[in-house]
Amino acid sequence: MLGISRQTDYAARVVLHLACLAPGAKVPIADIAKHRMLPLDFVRRIVGDLVKAGILATSRGSGGGVSLARPAAEISLGEVVHAMEGGIALNHCVSDRRVCPLAAQCPVQSVWVDATQVLDDFLTSVRFDALARRTAAHQPAHLRVQAIGRVRGAHQCETTGPAQA
Repeated sequence: MLGISRQTDYAARVVLHLACLAPGAKVPIADIAKHRMLPLDFVRRIVGDLVKAGILATSRGSGGGVSLARPAAEISLGEVVHAMEGGIALNHCVSDRRVCPLAAQCPVQSVWVDATQVLDDFLTSVRFDALARRTAAHQPAHLRVQAIGRVRGAHQCETTGPAQA
């Protein structure tokens, strides 16, 4: 099976959680882990990686927490995948042609390259603001979570009209 790592899946959930909150909202890491049902230590490591990639920002002290480093509309799922996986490649010969001595003449290798590019382009086109609005039930669930959580700097999720598919 082709797939992403659990770490990347969890990273997408963390970014989505923050994308569902009002701009500038800061949330304790423990709250994200609790509400997304993720292991706290794992979330701490993921947040560190996402901060290094410029996707999240952290601040300490009273009023501190984790927030998006940029608006959700400027953060793509592809960017999260690249930050966590180091890039996208359906086969080793896509990222390093030296892996296979036949790569330059291999008709399958060119398909792997094309498919990798299509996947990368698609994931880069998916923005977290759109994911946050994707289903009618998604934002109300986050509003409930936000009402019981310790969210600082915002009182409600950003709404942009009816949910979009």
